[in-house]
Amino acid sequence: MSVLKTRRRLSVAVITLGLAAALGLGACSGDPTPAPTTTTGPAGGSGPAAQVQPAKFTTRPTAGATDVAPGDPVNVSVANGVLQSVTLTNTDGKQVSGQLTADKHGWMVTEPLGYGKTYTWSGTATGMDGKQVPLTGQFTTVTPKRQISGRLNVGDEQTYGIAIPIALTFSSKVTDKAAAEKALSVETAPKTEGSWAWLSDTQVHWRPKDYFQPGTKVTVNAKIYGVKIGDGTYGKQDISSSFTIGRSQIVKGDTRTHRLQVFRDGQQIADYPASYGLDSDPGRVTHSGTHVVMSKHSTYSMSNPRYGYTDVNVPWAVRISNNGEFIHGLAASVWAQGKKNVSHGCVNLSPARAKEYYDGVLIGDPVEITGSTQQLGPKDGDFSDWTYSWQDWTKLSALNA
Repeated sequence: MSVLKTRRRLSVAVITLGLAAALGLGACSGDPTPAPTTTTGPAGGSGPAAQVQPAKFTTRPTAGATDVAPGDPVNVSVANGVLQSVTLTNTDGKQVSGQLTADKHGWMVTEPLGYGKTYTWSGTATGMDGKQVPLTGQFTTVTPKRQISGRLNVGDEQTYGIAIPIALTFSSKVTDKAAAEKALSVETAPKTEGSWAWLSDTQVHWRPKDYFQPGTKVTVNAKIYGVKIGDGTYGKQDISSSFTIGRSQIVKGDTRTHRLQVFRDGQQIADYPASYGLDSDPGRVTHSGTHVVMSKHSTYSMSNPRYGYTDVNVPWAVRISNNGEFIHGLAASVWAQGKKNVSHGCVNLSPARAKEYYDGVLIGDPVEITGSTQQLGPKDGDFSDWTYSWQDWTKLSALNA
């Protein structure tokens, strides 16, 4: 064997013995200090192991809260655990209905709370540490100085014309209009662009940007109960209504041609000779502008002491504004109908033609009058919504102020 081969074998043996010694030392050594426990963080780094946390409750309102509005959110949530049970009990010992979320991390009330009552939380949650934590705490709802109710102009399962505005009238002045408006909603199918507008301190209207599409389904909700809408003033009850828009019918009248034309679903179905208000007297002119049918009466008693008549009964009267304008029958003016304007602001038709129009009219149908010297405006009262441009209308929303 050569000397070179002998030296290589000796070197390998030395290395092998060294490794064995090192391994033996490690295996037979005493009780070394363990390396720190590490955990991988979100970015893949290492750090101290996360400590297991107990369950922690968050309640709305917070424990001890007073003068809570019943319309405010009322719920409980838990972090680092899951809810096992939740109970909210009022002053009389009655449990409030509620619903647990699917992940058992939250619970919320599903019925209105009362005014001037104390509510108590109870229940438990199990934390990530396996321990149960009790739910405790109380809060008290406000006792209002005043409660305001509301009334809608539209009824359930009714059918209205394409220009119908939704009018909500409050029983007294609303000082926080923005808070009240946030509680209002209008849902339409098909979707229809529209806006609320405050026409006074007690009345807010919603109208679409353009006439409704025929057949539109509309649901309006005024969820004002428990909502603070003024200093110490709260809503008394929620109000809602679901209704349908009927066929399209637009009436077009021209005081200069003395005609009244009816268009249904885009087709002209009538062309009546009519007599409008006397042009030479501003107090008797039929106003130009978009009127809306407000009501209909088989007979109606007309009075205007300024012009010397009271309790004159007319047939088939359809109110189109709040300033005394109607479309109605009047046999006494048949001679002028289609030729001359002689009325006191109303649109006169023959009784037979008035009956024909009356039978096919819907509340909310638009009546577009042109040609007169006086313009219909907001001063003419309810249902003057279409006298505003869309830009001016949206400015009347408290949420756009």
